[in-house]
This record gives sequence, structure tokens and C-alpha cells, in this order.
Amino acid sequence: MASPSPVPSPGPRRSGASLLPVLIPLAVLMVVAVAVGSRLQFTERQAIDTVHTSGSRAADRVDVEAVVQSVDAAARELVLRVRVVPRGALGEEEGTAPVGDLSLQTSVATLSDLAFGAHERLAPKDVQVAIAGGSIGDYPFDTYETDIEFWALMGGKEVPVRLFVSNNDTRFSLSATPPASGQDAVVGLRLSRSTSLLVFAVFMMVVMWALASSVLLGAWYLATHGTGVAWPALAWMAATLFALAAFRNTAPGAPPIGCVMDWFAFFWAETVIALCLITVVTTGVRGALRSDDAP
Repeated sequence: MASPSPVPSPGPRRSGASLLPVLIPLAVLMVVAVAVGSRLQFTERQAIDTVHTSGSRAADRVDVEAVVQSVDAAARELVLRVRVVPRGALGEEEGTAPVGDLSLQTSVATLSDLAFGAHERLAPKDVQVAIAGGSIGDYPFDTYETDIEFWALMGGKEVPVRLFVSNNDTRFSLSATPPASGQDAVVGLRLSRSTSLLVFAVFMMVVMWALASSVLLGAWYLATHGTGVAWPALAWMAATLFALAAFRNTAPGAPPIGCVMDWFAFFWAETVIALCLITVVTTGVRGALRSDDAP
């Protein structure tokens, strides 16, 4: 009698086909995320490169190039780097020096005026400008306003001025309001947090709530299943409690304690994690004591 033929063993399972439904949406999501990020970065870069102009277009004038170098929301001031270029008959050596004594007066918000001697080489100077209309406690949704104005006197006579304002502080976005008269070298500025900083701050708040929710779920499981004192879980909760404070301090712009981000997420996340840690320790110790007392 012939022996039965052996049953062929099944070959190795091919997992490549089963991964396609996961890899394809993941790849599409990555491409969409990169595209959206590139668009936001390009838009923000265009906003930084924008130059706002106002003032006279006369051939003989003084050009004032004012660049916002940094904004200190806590001190409520910004640093403005000013470069002066006399044009036409008012300048010599291609605008590197004025033909006469040049006095550049500024608005009330600017903390100092500028003066240059005749035939003196003009170098950029930094001036401080006070900002108003906002509070750093509203971080990351705080906004500020200020006015920048320049007028020039050369040899005791007023000369036309053209103002160019741009922004070099990537933490803030700048929008300008033109003057009512086209001949006035004045610009009203509105400063708000940049898109990248705002997105990162909101992401930090979401992460804080996500970590607090994870600790809460873990504490609920440990407390309801009576597993005793779970030291690895306690170490993870305690590490999250202190790591969250360090994570909060990495927020760009050094926001003060008690800002909007703290009241929206940080304070409550720390409270939830601390209460969960205390609850897990209490229930774990009680469960361990009951098991020790049992015959």
C-alpha cells in the first residue's frame, strides 16, 4: 500500500501587501505636512522680507532705513537699527556722508534722537522704541503697537525724509499702517507673535494635555486593578511631572509664569499628574497592606 504523500507546509507569509494600506496613507500624510509647512514658511519669509515705506519722494532727501532687530515684550520696548542715507544734493560720496550738520529727530515713543556732523561718515545706530497696547501675560496671543516717525534738519532747515521699515525679529510678525499724508515719514506698527511661534506654543499646550491624559489613564488602570505599588509606573509619572516643567521653560520668548499658556494647559496638566501620582501611591500602599494582612 502506497504511503500518503506529505502535506506541503505553508510558505512564509508575505507581509508586504498587508503593510501597503498603512504605508500609503502615511506617505500621503507626510507629503501633505511638508507641503503645508513649506507654504507657511514661504509666507512667513515673505512677511519678514516686506519693506514698508512712507514719506517724500523728492530727489534731494534723506532716506532712513529702520530695521526692527529685537522685541522685548517684558521690557515693552524694541530695538531699531537706523541707517541714514542722504540723497541728491544733501549727500556726498554716494550718500555715505551729509554735506552739512544733520539732525534726525524722532517720535515720542523713540527714546533718543540722532545727530551727525557735516562730512562725517554715517554709521548705523541702534535706538530703543517704547511699545504699548499689549501684555506679555497674553502669550502667545499678545500684540503690541507703536509709532515710528522721523524728520530731519540740515543746517537748521527741514529737509524731506523717506522712511523704510522692515522686520528682522523672527519671533514677531509686523504689519504697518501708512500715514494719512503721503509726505509724512511716519508708520504705525503692529507687532504680534509670528506664525511659527504661535503654532509651536499651541503644540506645546496640546502635548501638555496629552501627557496629563496619558498619566490619568494609567493611574485609573492601576487604581482599579489593585496591582499594588507599581514602581515603574510611579517613576514614569514622577518623571513626567518634572519633565513637563522643563518642557514649558523651552517656550520661545521666555513667557512669564501665569501667562495664557500656563492657565490653558500647564497648571492643569501639572495638577492632574500630581493628583494621579498621589492616588496611585495611596491605592498601591493600601492594596499592599491588605495583602500582607491576609492569612
